[in-house]
Amino acid sequence: MAAQQDSPRNLLTSLILVFPLFIIYQVGVLFTLPMLNGADFVTTLLFASLRLTRSGYLVFLAAVVLGFALGLALLKHTQQFNGKVFLPVVLESAIYALTMGSLIVLVMTKVLGISPTLAAGLPEQGLLTRLVMSLGAGVYEEAVFRLGLLSGCIALFNKLLGMSRWAAVLGAFLVSSAIFSLAHYLPPTGDPWSFGSFTFRALAGIAFATLFKLRGFAVAVYTHAFYDVFVLALR
Repeated sequence: MAAQQDSPRNLLTSLILVFPLFIIYQVGVLFTLPMLNGADFVTTLLFASLRLTRSGYLVFLAAVVLGFALGLALLKHTQQFNGKVFLPVVLESAIYALTMGSLIVLVMTKVLGISPTLAAGLPEQGLLTRLVMSLGAGVYEEAVFRLGLLSGCIALFNKLLGMSRWAAVLGAFLVSSAIFSLAHYLPPTGDPWSFGSFTFRALAGIAFATLFKLRGFAVAVYTHAFYDVFVLALR
């Protein structure tokens, strides 16, 4: 039990480790509008649909920080935060991010015989926008597709549909990863469809799901953010 409390799989530790990326992204969007991460449904609703002003947004962000603090206070009753895992999480995630893309391409070309047809990225946008969007992808896409969708599918398949635990996990991996990949083609900012890029992103979704289940939410978030920084911002 103690080992689990000290690991990055501890939800309290994961949330605190991820929070700096969340804040950097949420403040960063003030300088990159109208660009927002596609999985950032809340901020998109505030700016695009409700026409919230920047001052109003700062009030909203303050309320989010307060809510986060209250949530952490509740978690502290059952879990302990271990800040010593921060550097190992960052280093571990950086290694995964640097190697993941090449391994997926290797699997696609040598095992599946599929051309990756990698997406072009965001060539028309500046470095700041790319960095902010990369961090937003790490936080929001992992929160939506792994913490939310993957966990929800496992519970649905296992508890409601009566599937075995392993079958439920496998099914959730496939469903959440396919939806994760398909989300990148949604208009108005989605990429042009290609089977190669869909397969690449679906395999990436499986990789992120594996990290989420085995290494925790923080490792999945930082790996995703670092990967996008390497590919989109520093390419």
